[in-house]
Amino acid sequence: MKNKNHNAGTAQKIENRTFDEIAVGETASLSRTLSKEDIELFAAMSGDVNPAHMDEGYAKDDIFHGVIAHGMWGGALVSTVLGTLLPGPGTIYLGQDLRFRRPVRIGDTVTVSVTAKEKRSEKKIVIFDCHCINQDGKDVISGTAEVIAPAEKVSRDRVEAPEFVLQNHDRYQQLIARCDDLPAIATAVVHPCSEGALRAAVEAAEAGLIDPTLVGPEGKIRTLADAVGLDLSPYRLVDVPHSHAAAKQAVALVRAGKIEALMKGSLHTDELIREVTSRETGLRTGRRISHAFVMDVPGHAHPLIVTDAAINIYPSLDDKRDICQNAIDLAHILTFPEPRVAILSAVETINPKIASTIEAAALCKMAQRGQITGAPLDGPLAFDNAISEEAARTKGIESPVAGRANILVVPDLEAGNMLAKQLTFLAKADAAGIVLGARVPIILTSRADNLRTRLASCAVAALIANAQRQPETPAVLAE
Repeated sequence: MKNKNHNAGTAQKIENRTFDEIAVGETASLSRTLSKEDIELFAAMSGDVNPAHMDEGYAKDDIFHGVIAHGMWGGALVSTVLGTLLPGPGTIYLGQDLRFRRPVRIGDTVTVSVTAKEKRSEKKIVIFDCHCINQDGKDVISGTAEVIAPAEKVSRDRVEAPEFVLQNHDRYQQLIARCDDLPAIATAVVHPCSEGALRAAVEAAEAGLIDPTLVGPEGKIRTLADAVGLDLSPYRLVDVPHSHAAAKQAVALVRAGKIEALMKGSLHTDELIREVTSRETGLRTGRRISHAFVMDVPGHAHPLIVTDAAINIYPSLDDKRDICQNAIDLAHILTFPEPRVAILSAVETINPKIASTIEAAALCKMAQRGQITGAPLDGPLAFDNAISEEAARTKGIESPVAGRANILVVPDLEAGNMLAKQLTFLAKADAAGIVLGARVPIILTSRADNLRTRLASCAVAALIANAQRQPETPAVLAE
């Protein structure tokens, strides 16, 4: 009998080989590439957070060591071949004796082959030689596996493996890394009188993102720092009696040319924005100021900008024009490959009873006439057909934006705030907050933000401030 070779492919059926059908020398194989997500999925499943497996600082060459690579991943690939290809469904795995020849690295492609070596009729046992090689043809794993082969034939539709969404926030790490060669931005931290606010400023300073000036009641700030173990000796303090005075003084420092960014501390956003928007002493430009969340959503193909979720409660059409332009300019500063703006509403058709659909249509026409520049706009779009190509196809929507939007302009603050928080708490997204349209970027952090998000907010501000230093500055940043 001629030996058969089974390879993993795109077959729609999965069919086994019974004990009687298997011939000594028969082989099966598949290839897989090790990714960082494989490592993280195993850690989530097993609780193994050994730094040799998880910590990039510990394993700088991205080696996926020891028990995980060879015992879990490599062994699992052998099991996959035996359970799905040869013998296939109905196989009972009795044991394996594997030797691990060399480490597997992220990006390595491993080809696993099993070959029937011996058959034992009394219990329908088959012994397989197992051999794994990497993309360079070097041995990774070798050994044997012992199984009970199925006695009955099985043929059924192939079921796709489920997809798992991991909390992978590499985009924020890349964003922060872009600031490595930039000077720290001179930042007034306004009334940092809670542990979260003060710690956020110190952490951002230690990361080299900001050069903070702490503006607030000096005695209160120093007492707090002593209580929570923060060293303030490297930083400047400007003593003012209360939060309102802190906001006023911080804005004055910007107007004096001493500060490149503001960072909200433990005062209400309205209190800070009131000073920023003062006609006589504020930081107004020709634009309406607006807030943007730069969101890193696990499992989504690209970052999202959600605007406005914190400043403009019920923005007018003119306001929304500036909100769109502010977000587009930000996307260019963040080097989005292709900014695409979706004007969100409840539906994707114009309905006179839903004001946001009328405004969406008007904004799109304004973009056509050059009143909004730098990105294509489409709207009204419901959230699903703004970010899902499949949903857009189902609705028959054809545009360069539908299904691929990365800037989401919401109807009002309520909708934006709810959308951002749903993504944060249900999809485990991170949301870096920034206020645009003033003379300088304004960093808004939340008490619920983790360290990564706080640093990302500061990194966004640093990139904006760096763009301001350049000869050609987007209008969102300049007066």
